[in-house]
Amino acid sequence: MTTEARRVIADLKELKARTGTERGAQRVAWGPVWRDARAWFRGKVAEIGLSVEQDAAGNLWVTLAGAASSATHERVIAFGSHLDCVPSGGWLDGCLGVVTGLEVLRQFAKAAERPPVTLKLVDWADEEGARFGRSLFGSAAAAGTLKLEDVRTLKDRQGALLVDALGENGIDLDRVLEAHESFKAMDLRAYLEVHIEQGPVLEAMGKGTGVVIGTFGVERHMIRFTGQAAHSGSTPIAMRRDAFLAAAETALACREIAKRHSKPGAGVVCTVGVVDVEPKFVTAIPGACNISLDQRALDPATLAQMHREAHEASERIARENDVEVAWTSLLRIEPRPFDPRLLELCEEAVREETGEATRLPSGPLHDASEMAAVVPTVMLFSSSARGLSHCKEEDTPEPHLEATIDAFLRLVRKTVAEVAKAT
Repeated sequence: MTTEARRVIADLKELKARTGTERGAQRVAWGPVWRDARAWFRGKVAEIGLSVEQDAAGNLWVTLAGAASSATHERVIAFGSHLDCVPSGGWLDGCLGVVTGLEVLRQFAKAAERPPVTLKLVDWADEEGARFGRSLFGSAAAAGTLKLEDVRTLKDRQGALLVDALGENGIDLDRVLEAHESFKAMDLRAYLEVHIEQGPVLEAMGKGTGVVIGTFGVERHMIRFTGQAAHSGSTPIAMRRDAFLAAAETALACREIAKRHSKPGAGVVCTVGVVDVEPKFVTAIPGACNISLDQRALDPATLAQMHREAHEASERIARENDVEVAWTSLLRIEPRPFDPRLLELCEEAVREETGEATRLPSGPLHDASEMAAVVPTVMLFSSSARGLSHCKEEDTPEPHLEATIDAFLRLVRKTVAEVAKAT
């Protein structure tokens, strides 16, 4: 293990001890533990001799100016991830990218000469959306895709408004999109991110590090089936208008749609994660049922076809069960393939470190998903033990972490050289 990788892992364990409990990590965005994690981060940055700036969306930026930077021209490479996590989450999700970025800055800051391009480390605000349901808040604001009216009325489970939680953290919702203006002012040439896979693919292949070719596009909807509640003892099966059975059949049909569209090397996924029946007692036939549907694919045409087929299936099944169906869109994100040249550099870095370079897509969304739409982007994955994430059991074997950290440091150096030689 290199000294650099050892230091990153030690920092990660320090952060875990400071912001976790026996139930796991507690760095939920906009809350006190998250603020404490950011205070720890500021202290680490100060040790390097640098400072932290917060933009209008709450993203934290650390800048190491390049040798060629000036008031009129400053080519920039950015890298980072997020310190926030889900409640009782894991010790690596998100923070691996931020803490590895700290080590990048350490290495360049202590060098005899400044880097030929400017380096920026970013801790994106509220990647998870764990409290208010809007994932990628900070990176979407920077990319210019966040719509304020979509988030203005968001509440957490206790009824607190997002706008008030932002205020507690010194952020004015009406000024959040100023983060996009400051982002556009950078001459950003590349965005790099390292993250744990959060799935079982690398481990199943016996690989510790992977090159991410892009993030899946997402079609996420709430589907409501409306039938008629009635007494379960007195209503014959043939005369029922059971909303839950229509919802259940639709969920199974969507699974079959995903199976049909999955191909070797091009898998797709679909998930029904919410099922809510009404009136919800044991002697009543469900008169209404809401289910969520989350469909993901890397190919946009495949994703669109999956969505059409799911819509058609729900309407057919609703007719067969004598119920009505209505769809409400929750989220739509286009697939984000990563930059071809950065993919080449990433493969080189991983191959030099591990002897091979496995490519795979990312099913989960990341801040890199937002960045890929506006700047050349690439990601590195480290394997996840048993494929687990968003839970206290999340882990990665240290040899895999070490190799991935060292591969990322190689990737940054290669990207610096690439951008420096570009005209």
